[in-house]
Amino acid sequence: MIKIGIINISDRASQGIYEDLPGQAIVSTLNEYLKSPWEKEYAVIPEEQNIIEHTMVEMAEQKKCCLIITSGGTGPALRDVTPEATEAVCTKMLPGFGEKMRTESLKYVPTAILSRQVAGIRNQTLIVNLPGKPKAIRQCLDAVFPAIPYCIDLIGGPFLECDESVVKAFRPG
Repeated sequence: MIKIGIINISDRASQGIYEDLPGQAIVSTLNEYLKSPWEKEYAVIPEEQNIIEHTMVEMAEQKKCCLIITSGGTGPALRDVTPEATEAVCTKMLPGFGEKMRTESLKYVPTAILSRQVAGIRNQTLIVNLPGKPKAIRQCLDAVFPAIPYCIDLIGGPFLECDESVVKAFRPG
C-alpha cells in the first residue's frame, strides 16, 4: 500500500482552536490526483521544530511514507520553523519545488515572496512543504505535483498513477 504522510503544522489547530482545513485540503487534492490506492498517515502538530522533525522522521522511517506533505509554518514569523525542520531531516534538498511554488503563488498574492516552503529527500521519502492556506495549497500542489511521481520513482518509491484528467505526471521517456 502506498503511504503518504500529511502534517498540518499549526499551534491553534493542534490545540483544537482552529479547524484543520489545510490537512483536509491536502487529502481532498490527493484523492483527486491519484488513481493508485493510498493510505494516509496524519498528524496535526504545534509549531515546534523538534516535534516537526520527530514527526517527519517517524513518518519516513517507521511508517514508510513515500511522500510527506506539510502545511503551515513556512512564513517569516518567529514560530515558522517548518523549512528549518525539513532541512534538518533531509539528506538532499530540491530547491526547484520552492521556486516553482513561489512563482505560482505570486500570480495571486504579492506576499508570496515571504513564503519559505522547501522540499527535500530523506532516504526513500520526498518531503514537500506547503503554505497553510487551503487555496494556496491547491495552487502549489497543482504547480509541483506533475514532478512528484517521477521523483518518487527516482528515489526507489512506489509507482504513483495519476488521474490524467486532473493532473498529468511527467515521466521522461
